[in-house]
Amino acid sequence: MSVKRQNIFLVLIGLTIGVSLSIGQGVFAEREAPATVRGLPVDELRTFTDVFGRIKNDYVEDVEDSELLENAIRGMLSGLDPHSSYLDREQFKELQVGTTGEFGGLGIEVGMEDGFVKVIAPIDDTPAQRAGVKAGDLIIRLDDTPVKGLTLNDAVKIMRGKPGSVLKLTIVREGVEKPLKIEIKRDVIKVKSVKKRMLEDGFGYVRISQFQSKTADNMVTAIEALKKQAGGSLRGMVLDLRNNPGGVLNGAVAVSDAFLKKGLIVYTEGRVNDSRLRFNATPDDILDSSPLIVLVNQGSASASEIVSGALQDHSRAIIVGTQTFGKGSVQTILPLSNGTAVKLTTARYFTPSGRSIQAEGIKPDIELEQVNISAVERTFDPIKEADLSGHLANGNGKKDGAGDSKEAKKKESLAQTDYQLYEALNLLRGLAIQREHMQ
Repeated sequence: MSVKRQNIFLVLIGLTIGVSLSIGQGVFAEREAPATVRGLPVDELRTFTDVFGRIKNDYVEDVEDSELLENAIRGMLSGLDPHSSYLDREQFKELQVGTTGEFGGLGIEVGMEDGFVKVIAPIDDTPAQRAGVKAGDLIIRLDDTPVKGLTLNDAVKIMRGKPGSVLKLTIVREGVEKPLKIEIKRDVIKVKSVKKRMLEDGFGYVRISQFQSKTADNMVTAIEALKKQAGGSLRGMVLDLRNNPGGVLNGAVAVSDAFLKKGLIVYTEGRVNDSRLRFNATPDDILDSSPLIVLVNQGSASASEIVSGALQDHSRAIIVGTQTFGKGSVQTILPLSNGTAVKLTTARYFTPSGRSIQAEGIKPDIELEQVNISAVERTFDPIKEADLSGHLANGNGKKDGAGDSKEAKKKESLAQTDYQLYEALNLLRGLAIQREHMQ
């Protein structure tokens, strides 16, 4: 099956301001200035010029006019919301390169909260994830530099560096009494957005770590490979979107479309016509209506929430995990004539039923925390019929007590390493059995 194609804009919806600058291929739109300007705020402009003059005359050091004006632009945008920002030439270039899936940094998506850098999600197979950084961590110090008082861009510049160099993060984590100190070696981050494996016979697992322009194609290829491995079709599948911070809108739409046969996927609403978009599913379901479980957590944001919301509203999947991040706004990249750009929030997006995810998130159908469990140590194995002397053969042509101990150990291991996935697989088995009995 090929990915269903749609003519859609690449609208930036990911959490791009961060170390990785990994998300964000957007509508690079150049708009003409409005023909007419509403009444200018004369008093406010007079205040601005007064402050500008005071700085030029009285500040302890001489400051270039261009620097002052650029800082004013940055402040004007950062004061709107956490996701609007000014991108200088270097940042704009990195943003464009980020969607190719290879970039330098630590491998985390971040935002600001109460003056500190907050980790939205560590990216799979990156230095940050391997060092133990978790979604929700607050970074309070970068090496010896306090984060309080820095802008997000300032913090990001410190976190960037030469591959192989080491950065020490001081982190405050919920539930941990003392701040944690974590050393991370910077590296070139190569993101593979789609991973797959077979959980057990007939049940597949696909992990999407972030949404890039080719994510849907890669996902379809992965599912087709799993179907072939399973003998032609899957009894069910788990789609893992945990700690997926988002990405490009077309990726989220195409991934949702792969599982939906019809209906609205997502729509956006803003002030200008370009920001009012609607995306609908096209026929065919790559899983042929087999059960689907979607795993989410507090690190699932933006594009992940679009997919979760669409599949939930159409009752196509059961959402399992914890409440998602709640980023329901759309950012558009507006290039400027001097080679810089503005990343501006231009719309909110809504699920098919009209739900806004902004600051709310997607509530799972089954709420399930990630917990650590361990096997109970047995002093002796319980006695079974097969252990009794002179017991009757079972008559089924199988050896006595012939259970799949290897499979049992595999399930036990999954429960210990990833409890949420273990429970999702249990639920998937039940749904598959119910579906097969009804056919």
